[in-house]
Amino acid sequence: MASRGLPRILALPDEAARDRITAAVAAAERGTAGEIVVMVAARAGAYRTVPLALTLLGTLAVPWPLILFTGLSAGRIALVQLAAAVALLLVLAALRRLALVPRRLRRARARDAAAREFWSRGLSRTRGRTGVLIYVALAERYAEIIADAAIRDRVPEEAWRRTLTGLIEALGRGALTEGLIRAVEETGAILAEAAPPGPEDRNELPDRVILSG
Repeated sequence: MASRGLPRILALPDEAARDRITAAVAAAERGTAGEIVVMVAARAGAYRTVPLALTLLGTLAVPWPLILFTGLSAGRIALVQLAAAVALLLVLAALRRLALVPRRLRRARARDAAAREFWSRGLSRTRGRTGVLIYVALAERYAEIIADAAIRDRVPEEAWRRTLTGLIEALGRGALTEGLIRAVEETGAILAEAAPPGPEDRNELPDRVILSG
């Protein structure tokens, strides 16, 4: 529903933290027909192609100054090009892969991952279309809240933006668990008003925190 870049990289929540968040989800869902799923990913993508792409571009650029400004033979230029390719690949592989990825691409990858998880985790298949995903990708410094159709129609964007802002501020302090619990509680309050519980409600999705990566 809304997304924002996070200011720092955090570790995945440990078992005790996950238990606290799971309890918060269960408590929040008792007051609503909605379904809340919390997912924390170490990273949204592997970005394996980035060093290869940069190596390829660098290698393709190597021959031109040699052709223009030296008298090296084609064979020697090919050897220089090969050596440059190996050196570039080793250097780029030694660097933090994510640091090589443009911020816009990191955000796009995380946004796509959040949408993919929303569909694959069954949030779009609840009986009343009331699923809400709270998604955090730590390496990309990204968080997003995605609500299904019935909730989107009843809740203004501003409500999710306030909740997301609070979550991001907590993450900036290194308070991942507290930020997620607060986000779950606020999401539960929003859902209690937008989708109050009914006599036939049942828990359709697991309350446990989903970890990835």
